[in-house]
Amino acid sequence: MRCYIPGMKILLCIITLCLITGMSVQAGNSIEAAGQVLTLVLPAAAAGLTAGFKDADGALQLVTSAALTLGITYGLKYTVNETNPNGDSYSFPSTHTSVSFASAEFMRKRYGWKYGIPAYAAATFVAVSRVESKEHYVHDVLAGAAIGIAGSYIFTRPYKGWNIQPEVDQKHYRIRLSRAW
Repeated sequence: MRCYIPGMKILLCIITLCLITGMSVQAGNSIEAAGQVLTLVLPAAAAGLTAGFKDADGALQLVTSAALTLGITYGLKYTVNETNPNGDSYSFPSTHTSVSFASAEFMRKRYGWKYGIPAYAAATFVAVSRVESKEHYVHDVLAGAAIGIAGSYIFTRPYKGWNIQPEVDQKHYRIRLSRAW
């Protein structure tokens, strides 16, 4: 029995291409270069999905999610002004990570885990690449991931199919099951 995750072949091709491209820079920078490329590929893939599905509502949700994510990320960067491991300013939170996880959560929530699993794998690679390249501390990428996921979770609605969503208030914990047509 084989386990097949749709989109995994595409993700592996993208990572391989990124690593090959990065090796022309320097051997030590290949992970950083791959992370840089994936930071651009993830939002492009999310936008490509909205175009492929002819999903104008999804495109608006993606733009709104991205605007919230970037607004919070840059607001914190200029408020906190923490230095990164290399001594540069504005380390907290990681913009690369927040953009990557916002894109991954958008794809997951809008189009399902079929797209979400490879997107989350790529976003995780971006986060690891930022720490590995000494551009950020672990708490920078964790905060960036949380901001990106929250930004897309708030504004993104499922495209079609069943949706399971937790609901919590002061007295109750519920799970809401809904279907988009």
